[in-house]
Amino acid sequence: MTEITTNRPARLTSGFDIPRPPGLTWYVQAQQPVGYEISLTRGLLNPVNPALAKAVGADNRGGVRALVVVDKVVDDLYGTALRGYFTAWQADATWLVMPGDEETKALEQVVEVTRAMTEMGILRRTERVVVVGGGVLMDVVGMAASLYRRGAPYVRVPTTLVGQVDAGVGVKTGVNHGTHKNRLGTYFAPEVTLIDPEFLRTVPHRHIANGLAEIIKMALIKDADLFHLLEETVAQISSDTLADCGADMREVVSRAIAGMLDELEPNLWESVLERSVDYGHTFSPSLELRADPPLLHGEAVAVDMAVCVALATGRQFLSPAEADRALALIAAAGLPLTHPVFTAELLQVGLADAVKHRDGLQRLPLTDGIGSCVFVNDVTPAELARALEFVHAYADRTDGSAP
Repeated sequence: MTEITTNRPARLTSGFDIPRPPGLTWYVQAQQPVGYEISLTRGLLNPVNPALAKAVGADNRGGVRALVVVDKVVDDLYGTALRGYFTAWQADATWLVMPGDEETKALEQVVEVTRAMTEMGILRRTERVVVVGGGVLMDVVGMAASLYRRGAPYVRVPTTLVGQVDAGVGVKTGVNHGTHKNRLGTYFAPEVTLIDPEFLRTVPHRHIANGLAEIIKMALIKDADLFHLLEETVAQISSDTLADCGADMREVVSRAIAGMLDELEPNLWESVLERSVDYGHTFSPSLELRADPPLLHGEAVAVDMAVCVALATGRQFLSPAEADRALALIAAAGLPLTHPVFTAELLQVGLADAVKHRDGLQRLPLTDGIGSCVFVNDVTPAELARALEFVHAYADRTDGSAP
């Protein structure tokens, strides 16, 4: 009889094929570095500006493709310039024009973007998706890019103020689901975000105020100097002054972005759930999806911040004078302080949902003096009711309830 032997590969240990009770356990640990660039640039759609071409890999010699997803309103305003830019750089662009309003921020929109990627036959690593629009569309397209073949590179071009100072600078993507805002989402960084203040020239005043809410948020919880600058300049802030990007407006925008990034960078995946940038985002998701007529994101955040100012005042984190200054700035920015839907009962609903989102604790950020933040976990329904009464009393006294 011939004996047959099988040589074991040298890399296999005896434990590989002879498991014994209680079994074997493997622990896998890996790290994936994340790096992305946020760049403030002027004249982005002027063909002499190479920033967007560089972001998609165009070099004026052809052979480069990209899927460009554009907000419908933005396409009406800038579609000709966008197409001219890609033509000038000999980049082969496939165009997808989509609505970018909150009512369409749903999983179906994500699927539509992935369908366009499939139809184009986009290459997984070397061809980019470019999203040109506001925060809603950037969230939708970012989520599609994160899901398509488990990750395709994309570039953000935010065209609204809230997109330029908030939605366009982090790594979160998401869509609304049921009655919940951003219930489905991922963490997925773009390769680059290109911010051109000139886009703000065509943004309506209400949407400028929408973005100012996120800037005021950063001032209240992190940057007292920004708060003082806003107090001095809020009356001059407009689509044109932001687009002109003079010294004051450039400082307002850059301080807001820098402050946001300083908070986000150490905690991109939210492993720490006490996040100061959640200020104004505890109660607002419940309000934003229930208000009729609908509120913009920043408007709901403003109402939330007003309640948080009242809570902080009740706990003596803010003096009455500081509370008046904070509420006055929110109102001066053209933002609401109250809303009929925002009842004490809805506040409790919003806080209960936030507790689930924050893993069982309130982790409610409050201002601890203007420009600083503290977290609390013991806010009561009675305290919420008193805070709401505080804001209504201020609004009645100053007629500051409406934008």
